[in-house]
Amino acid sequence: MFEPITIKDIAKALGLSTSTVSRALRGGYEISAETKKLVLEYAEKINYHPNPIALSLKERRSHSIGVVVCEVANNYFSQAINGIESIAYSRGYHVIITQTHESSEREVVNVQHLASRSVDGLLISLSSETQDLSHLKYLHEKGLPMVFFDRVTNDIDTHKVIANNYEGAFSATEHLIKAGFRRIGHLTSSPQLSISIERLEGYKAALAKYKIPFNPDYLQNCMHGGMIQEEVEVAVKRLITLPDRPDSVFVAGDRLSTGCLISLKKHGLKVPSDISMAGFTNSDYAELFSPALTTVRQPAFKIGQIATEMLIQLIESKYPVTEFETRMLDTELFIRESSEFDVSVEN
Repeated sequence: MFEPITIKDIAKALGLSTSTVSRALRGGYEISAETKKLVLEYAEKINYHPNPIALSLKERRSHSIGVVVCEVANNYFSQAINGIESIAYSRGYHVIITQTHESSEREVVNVQHLASRSVDGLLISLSSETQDLSHLKYLHEKGLPMVFFDRVTNDIDTHKVIANNYEGAFSATEHLIKAGFRRIGHLTSSPQLSISIERLEGYKAALAKYKIPFNPDYLQNCMHGGMIQEEVEVAVKRLITLPDRPDSVFVAGDRLSTGCLISLKKHGLKVPSDISMAGFTNSDYAELFSPALTTVRQPAFKIGQIATEMLIQLIESKYPVTEFETRMLDTELFIRESSEFDVSVEN
């Protein structure tokens, strides 16, 4: 069994007390230069490293950050996690990643597990099912630092980092309108999610600007954000079997965009000749899709970095933080083949 070298081992080897060795390793001013040199040289010789668990118990800190996301395989979240890790590790924090798979029950279990592991703080993007926030409110009230990113809530007063979802949705919908489309469907996630609300508002605002009435039948929600393909196929079928079928669709999620393309193909519809499409996705393969997909891209990596910086500020603050901010980053629209207008399509 592996047994790490301890301060006691050094003290015994050098004939010193453990407190003297401890002070020498910490650079205590009350220890003579000669003793410090002796202890440090011996520690280096035997490759001694302080026990991080013992240190965390002493400091009451674990130097770890808990991350709660719906799915690591989601392009947006994988990029955000890269951003989180780039800051956390450079600042001496480990990152523990958990996935909810869009389940509120799993989110509760994950958050409780991370809290029991004594993480110093939490970075959270809510699951599509989450409506009851009591598990987070309890920890927040107990003083556990937390920062929300992407999918946020107004019910807990702390830092938040989001993309400009309204503007991203507005620009994608306006692009479809300017391309000649008037019957624009909207495929989105669960209605209570902050990103769903903001993107729906942007979609509606673009329609209103061009005096196109909002048709409730054109709005389809997928409660699990595209993680269940059958759910996407049901929603897409509802759209394409409407008497006045949409001539295009604006998709408001990463998973939903690829799921929608798959579903349209299954139903024998070609993009963009039968129906055009624009969607939120951070997939690096959007250009390689057939056709290349018109996308709204979020600065996921930067969002992850900023959220982590904000969390570490909360963790390391010597005084209680009472003023919080919501940072909003711009999205970018990339226009490709999937949103082209086919003159043979009746409008």
